[in-house]
Parts: sequence; C-alpha cells; structure tokens
Amino acid sequence: MSQTAFDIQRAAVIGAGTMGRGIAMCLAKAGLPVLWLDKDPQMLQQALAAVAETYAHNVRQGRIEQAEADARLARIGIAEGYPQLAEVDLVIEAVYENLELKQQIFRQLDAALKPSAILASNTSALDIDAIAAVTQRAPQVLGMHFFSPAHIMKLLEVVRAARTAPTVLDAALALGQRMGKVSVVAGNCFGFIGNRMLNTYVLEARKMLLEGAFPYQVDGALQEFGFAMGPFRMYDVVGIDLGWRARQLAGAGQDAPQVQVDNRLCELGRFGQKSGDGYYHYEPGSRQAEHDPQVDALVLQVSEGLGYQRRDIGPEEILERCLLALVNEGAKILQEGIAGSAHDIDLVYLNGYGFPKERGGPMSWADNQGLEQVRRQLLRLEAEHGAHWRPAQLIEDLASAGKGFAQV
Repeated sequence: MSQTAFDIQRAAVIGAGTMGRGIAMCLAKAGLPVLWLDKDPQMLQQALAAVAETYAHNVRQGRIEQAEADARLARIGIAEGYPQLAEVDLVIEAVYENLELKQQIFRQLDAALKPSAILASNTSALDIDAIAAVTQRAPQVLGMHFFSPAHIMKLLEVVRAARTAPTVLDAALALGQRMGKVSVVAGNCFGFIGNRMLNTYVLEARKMLLEGAFPYQVDGALQEFGFAMGPFRMYDVVGIDLGWRARQLAGAGQDAPQVQVDNRLCELGRFGQKSGDGYYHYEPGSRQAEHDPQVDALVLQVSEGLGYQRRDIGPEEILERCLLALVNEGAKILQEGIAGSAHDIDLVYLNGYGFPKERGGPMSWADNQGLEQVRRQLLRLEAEHGAHWRPAQLIEDLASAGKGFAQV
C-alpha cells in the first residue's frame, strides 16, 4: 500500500469518557472532521456538552476566538453505529482498560471500515499485538497513547506493534505533529515507555511508606528535586480508586503489601481530590493538597500491622530509590529496543510525567551523575534490598566503557 493511502483526512473516536473527550478535541483542533461513537447515547450527549463548555471557557479566557470555537465544535459529529464510520481514515478507540472489550470493538471496526483505514487504541498498557490479532489488518493497527487531559498534555506515545507498517507509523506521527503533540515511538510491552518506568518508581515510593516514610515526605523530596508533583499527590489528582477498582476487577494484586495503604484509603472513601480527601485533605473547591495527620496515622497502622519495623527515611534515600528505579528500568527499555534512544525516554518523562525540565530527563540526569556512580549505587541497593535492583546489563556495559546513555 502506498504512502499516500494513509493520508488522514477524516477520523472517528470510540468512547465518550474523559479520554475520548480530550482526543476528539485534539482531532478537531487539528482541523479534522470527527465522528464520535459511544454505546450510551446519553453519555455521548453529555460529553459533547462538556466539549462545548470547554470551548466556551477557552473563549472567555481569551485563548481562542469565538469563530474558532464554533468551527471546532462543528467538526465533531455523532455516529449512531459502526456502519457510519465506513469512510473514515483513522479511528481511535478510547474505552476503559479491558482487553476483551477492546478486542470486541476492533473486530467490529475491522468489519465496518474501509480496507485502507488505520485502527488505533488509546491503551496505556495493554498488548497492542493481542488487539491487532483479532483484525484482518494487523499492519494498520497501532497504539496512540494520549495523556490525560488529552487536549492539554503534550505527550503522545505512538506504539508500534509487531506488524505495524512503517507508513502507518509515519501517518500517526504526522497526525501527532498536526495536533501539536510531542510524539515518541514505543515498542509493545506492558506499560510501553512511560508507565512501565512509572510502575517501578511508584513501587519504591510505596515500599518506603511501609519502611518508615510518610506520603508528604516522599512527595516533598521529589518536589524539592523539581518534579511537578510527587507520586502520592499525583494519585490524588488521578484518583486513588482507579487502581483499587482495576485490582478488584482483575481479581489480582489486591493482597500485595505495597497497595494496602491505597486500599485502606479507598475503603474510607478517600479517593483523592475528587472526594475532598485522599493522601491529602482538600478544602471544598480547592486543589491545594494539605497535610493530613490522619493519613500518617493510617500509614503507621498499616505498616506496623504488616510487621514492618519502621525507621527514619531521609530525602536523600527517597530521591536515590525513586530516581534510580526510573533509570534502571529506562536502561532495560533501551536495551530491549522498546525506546529508540535515551532522548526519547527523556522526552516522555519531560512531557508526560512532570520530570524537571532543567535536569533534562531521567537518562540525561543519570549521564550527568556518571554511569559508574549509578552502577555502584544500584549494586549497593541490590545488596540492601534484593535482586530487583541489579543494574541493567546496558548500565554495566556503558559504565565499563566510560560512556553514557546519550552514546547508545
């Protein structure tokens, strides 16, 4: 199929949740007519009203002209069913993270859309190959992972499945550029680049809560380093209940010691900003995170109940463990070819995860420390905390050669 066959002029979005709304707005901003489909017509109407209100707000703020707001809104149309999507060039599926549901949608899209259409999933972690496998057009299936809120966040992870055609990847990257995104190509693995690294970083933060730190101390150390927010403030913004409900649905992971603080908070109805209480307290109408001694007491109770002997954990240890967890996982991602370069990993962290700009991203930061120093710290952490801290082979190799990630 020739390069010109993937000229994306018309698009569709499946799902009228938060992500679907943001993605529809990104496409409309880029000048594309968008057809929007959701199994719940009422939810779709509410979503359209929310988009109209966002545009009205932007006009009031002087960010866009009324004529531009009208033009964008006019580009978004409602689809009654899959047959109406037959002529679009690209569809982006944005329903919740459930592989069977996504596969079911992709089967229907594959049957309804013209042969040259590209099918993309906005999954944040699921297997793109498993989604592509249920279609007759695997070379035209890929991941387009937007970050929430999608119409504001700059990052787009474009996920290359095993059979994704290079021309399809190019078309997605060109669209990313039209939408004003910083687009980074990622290979297919659980969590891709950003969330795979985030999992290791958050795991260390949660372990330190059990070992002796409190949420405000972990967040304080990372914010002092320059992060936009620490992991626990981030969970309050995202909603602590998302992970809790996902574990309940999956019927797995709910017993892990590291999630017991989250579980207890959710059982108390403390879901984060949206409920007024999470790891922090929020006054009505305020997004200001306030230290809550009740949370410290709960952390103490959970960790002692699990048999931990708590100790003082200082900001140096918090930084070392959280940052080196990111760097070591980043090295594995680079080693496996999931990311094309250390610079790509840094772009993901600078544009999607609030890593301090002046430090250049986690891999650049590690290069500035010197990889021999990083290797020594990882070996010490391995001796103290176990084999998961073993330095990635790439770190061993680069440190021995006196090189940095930038030279890979």
